[in-house]
Amino acid sequence: MCTLIIDAANEKIFLMIIKSKNIYKASFENSKTNYERLTILIDDFLNLNNLKINDISKLYVNRGPGSFAGIRNSLSVVKAINLVKNIDYYCFSFKDFGDVNNIEYENIPNLCDKFKIKKNLINPIYIS
Repeated sequence: MCTLIIDAANEKIFLMIIKSKNIYKASFENSKTNYERLTILIDDFLNLNNLKINDISKLYVNRGPGSFAGIRNSLSVVKAINLVKNIDYYCFSFKDFGDVNNIEYENIPNLCDKFKIKKNLINPIYIS
């Protein structure tokens, strides 16, 4: 099974798949059009790497701080995937990891475990 990380809170929409020891990454322009196409971007990214949504066992999504539209859309997409496919998700913020420096996306699952980030809990942090 695989892990999918989604970060639409920052300058780019960033997607990462972790499958065993393989890591696949993609980033997209952070625009209103891409926010509206987020499910299509995710599906295309999975297909590009010969995966389906059923291959995903856990989702990680950045809850901010950051762009209101990016956070709102990414959280909505993750909630919809959870509802339809019953895939657990973890909403993280880089602030959750305290003084950890130079955080790499591939370390997010381990950091969520280490800092006891609760699954299926959303608490967005928007920049006003």
